[in-house]
Amino acid sequence: MSYCDIAPGHPFHGPYHDDEYGFPIADDNALFERLVLEINQAGLSWLTILKKRDHFRAAFANFEIDRVARFTDKRRERLLNDAGIIRNRLKINAAIENARRIIKLRKLHGSFAAWLDAHHPRSKDEWVRLFKNTFVFTGGEITSSFLLSCGYLAGAHDESCPVFAKIAKLGPAWMGSSNARD
Repeated sequence: MSYCDIAPGHPFHGPYHDDEYGFPIADDNALFERLVLEINQAGLSWLTILKKRDHFRAAFANFEIDRVARFTDKRRERLLNDAGIIRNRLKINAAIENARRIIKLRKLHGSFAAWLDAHHPRSKDEWVRLFKNTFVFTGGEITSSFLLSCGYLAGAHDESCPVFAKIAKLGPAWMGSSNARD
């Protein structure tokens, strides 16, 4: 069964499937949120992450990259004690460090989204190598899940899924649109 078969009508999966999953994302903070959530999902169910999403937003300053990049050791310790999120030191450290790395990417490319666009198209394996060389805590599954979720790799939805047609109208990167976000 695909996500398109099980998500519709579910209180958490349904709205995510229908309104977010696979849709192109232009906003850097929204891209960062998706990356952090995908990292935190490693070893857990996506439902766990969706249920904790509001807590993640509060804990990580609404995923404002510049604010997260400035998190101190004291803030890191508060996160490790926050039962509303995944209290994993490696994942928390990855969020903070990846925010810092995105700031560097923005200096070179103007935005995280522009950096992604500059590297598209790539095969899944090429994306994984790029992410491993650019970010921390980004292996094959995390990278491919992130790229699927924000429209850089095909396969988020079955072609028979009504959401597939909605996304196709937006021209996601994987469909070959060089101006998917314009």
